[in-house]
Amino acid sequence: MTARSAGLIACRTCGRVHRAQTQYCQRCGQALFSREPASLQRVWAWLCAGFMAYIPANLYPMLETTTLGRTQTNTLLGGVVELVLHHSFGVAAIVFFASIIIPIGKFVCISYLALQIQHPDKRSLHVKHRMLEVVDFIGRWSMIDVFVVALLSSLVQLGSVVSVKPGIAAVSFALSVVFTMLSAMSFDSRLIWDTDSKVSKTT
Repeated sequence: MTARSAGLIACRTCGRVHRAQTQYCQRCGQALFSREPASLQRVWAWLCAGFMAYIPANLYPMLETTTLGRTQTNTLLGGVVELVLHHSFGVAAIVFFASIIIPIGKFVCISYLALQIQHPDKRSLHVKHRMLEVVDFIGRWSMIDVFVVALLSSLVQLGSVVSVKPGIAAVSFALSVVFTMLSAMSFDSRLIWDTDSKVSKTT
């Protein structure tokens, strides 16, 4: 039994449970909704914005290194290849996982969950909820590349000898991470319960 079928509604801010007819939370004053209005629209909008920002993040330089007047630029994949050529396989694997695998995995997972709301199948309900929890959890680790660039830019500044500056891809990558996090946060997980109940009735 769900809260909706029992005639109850919970506040998304403080968690207090009210009768379904209640319009505002009696504890914190927030407006109450059985399901977040236009949740899927916000999910798709933030996801598309994140994907659009992720494209220049891979095409443009993430880091600009100047050594004795000579400037070298590296994209995300270029930086991974450079690390492999220098036999830094562990660091290359971490950068590749954080900058390529995790973002693409988030795009795929959020798209899959959003499509499941519109076209549900018989896949386990718990699998879908666990997938949403994983996407929300790994979102905080997606800024590793941006943190590394920020640290290098602030620490490695030796005038005309060596200097490190963030490229335009760093800004694009940070925006992509923020947009995908907002997309995951906009997802109303209660919609998954609704689709599961619909599938159960038709089977």
